[in-house]
Amino acid sequence: MTSEPRLTLITRPGCHLCDVAKEAVDRVAAVTGDRWTEVDVTGDLELEREYGDRLPVVLLDGREHGYWRVEEDRLLRDLSAARD
Repeated sequence: MTSEPRLTLITRPGCHLCDVAKEAVDRVAAVTGDRWTEVDVTGDLELEREYGDRLPVVLLDGREHGYWRVEEDRLLRDLSAARD
C-alpha cells in the first residue's frame, strides 16, 4: 500500500528550530511507522508568506498541527486518533 506521507515539516536551511523539529518528527515516525516529508520554503513566495515567521511548521494530513516546536506527545496522540 503506497500512500502520501501524513506528516509534512515546513522548514528553511539554517533554521536551528527546524533541525530540532526534524529530530522530533523522526522520533515520532519511529514509534508510529508513519512517513514524513520536508518542504523548504526557500524560493517559494507563497509558502514563505504563509509560514515564514512561524518555521518550522508541522502539517498532519495537510492541516497545520503546530509551529516552532513539535509537541511529540500530542502528535503521537493525534496520529493514533486519526487512524481509529
